[in-house]
This record gives sequence, C-alpha cells and structure tokens, in this order.
Amino acid sequence: MEYSDQIAAVVAYVEAHLGERLDLERVARGVHYSKYHLHRMFAGTAGMTLHTYVQRRRLTEAAKQLVCSRQSILAIALAAGYESQQAFTGIFKAMYKQTPLEYRENGVFYPLQLELVLNPRPSAPEAIQRTISYAVPEDIPAWMDFVSLVVDGFPCLDSAKHLEQLKGFIGQRQALLMWDNQTVVGAAAVSAQRGSIDFFGVHPQYRRHGMERALLDGILCRAFVGRETVGITTFREGDRADTGQRAAYQRLGFVESELLTEFGYPTQRLILPLDKGGIAGG
Repeated sequence: MEYSDQIAAVVAYVEAHLGERLDLERVARGVHYSKYHLHRMFAGTAGMTLHTYVQRRRLTEAAKQLVCSRQSILAIALAAGYESQQAFTGIFKAMYKQTPLEYRENGVFYPLQLELVLNPRPSAPEAIQRTISYAVPEDIPAWMDFVSLVVDGFPCLDSAKHLEQLKGFIGQRQALLMWDNQTVVGAAAVSAQRGSIDFFGVHPQYRRHGMERALLDGILCRAFVGRETVGITTFREGDRADTGQRAAYQRLGFVESELLTEFGYPTQRLILPLDKGGIAGG
C-alpha cells in the first residue's frame, strides 16, 4: 500500500484546482511527477484513473450546485469543465440516471465521489485480515466517516436513512467492521434471515490487497452458515457510474440474477452459491 503520501498530495492539488482545467499533464506538473508515474500510482491506489476521479468529483460538485444554488445549468456545466450544456447533460444523465433539470427538480443531492482520504500509515494486509469484529453503537461515527469514502459503490445512498438502518443492524449483531488500527477499512451489513448483504464496502486504498475477500469470508462464516446462496445488488452491466464494484463481486464468485430498480436507480441482483459451511463455491 505504497504511495499514500504521494496520492494525498495529488488529491490535495486536485481539490485546490477543481474549478480549473485539469488533465493528467497539468496535475503531473503540479505535483512534480511524470505522467506515467502519476497515472500508475493513482490508478493503483485509488482504484480508478485520475481522469475518472476528477470527472466524478466535478459532477458531484455540479450536482450539489443544481440542488443548492440558483445558477443556470449552463453556468454549472461550464464551471464543471464542459464546453456546452448538451455535453454536460449527456455525461450527467449517464452517471446520475437523470438529466440535470430532473435532478434539480427532485431536489435531493447525493454524491458520486467525495474527496479521497488515505491512511498515511497502512498496516500489512495479513494483520488487517484478523481485525473483523461486530460493530457497536460507539463505532457509528467511524462507520459513517467510512461510508463517505465508498459512496462510489452506492448510487442514491441517503446518509440519514443509512444511519437509521445501521442502528438496527448493530442492534441485531449484523454489522461488521474491518479495522487498520483506528481506521475503518471495511464494513458490511447483512440480513441473515433474507440471505442478503445489504452493505459491503472496502476502502479504495485496500481493495487491491485481498481485503474484499477477507471481509466477505468474515461475514460468511458469521452470518450465513447453512445457507445455499447469498445475494447482493450492484450496478447493471455497462453502467458508466460503476468504478469496478460489479467486477469485484464477480471475482468473488457472485453470478448474475434478476434486474432490479432501487430508489429509481437500475441495479442487478447477484447471487453467491455457498456450500453448507457457508463457504463460497457452490
């Protein structure tokens, strides 16, 4: 989990210049790295390219302005770096599944991408895999801080509703956390009765180091022993808002099931076959 300090500097530069023209070359000059090195280390650490990160951050800020300001859509589009309202509308609808006007009329803001915050001193992966524990009420602030780092995987996530649901999961001992010392790096909320994983997230900094598999194994052996399948919902195939969650679930063994629409957003249910011991594999 190298490059933490370097990526933090890149993120700080992007946030400071978010309203300006940003491309790989300009950011590389600003942080004094080659374009090749910047691209490789950012994508490897953040799980998405710098271009994707900047685009998602700008669209998030644009969405906020649509709901919270009276600026024209054209002015918001230009501030987000688009040359026309038409171009802005196309990418906004692809990511939010609503036009900017529809989004403004609905009046509910939710982010595509919040500022990436890294753990500057991450532990070795093998140490983190042993830290899965049931969440308790005192963990709620840390859980909610963590949610802000993984919103890219949860379209239309309503923080207030999620908080209320979380309290119920904690009360039923169906919410689990993975820690790196005092930092939450993974979280899951499950419904053992329904055989579903209702929330599953791993910090972007940790996704390339086997933490998704470790978190999944941790919840399977605690909540789903004896079940034949476990379900989870995610982006549909080809959704441009997906930064890799669907593929990650498929690498973990989940397979396609029915198409759904949740909170007005098109999703798909995936199913994980289990053996009688709650182990993935069918």
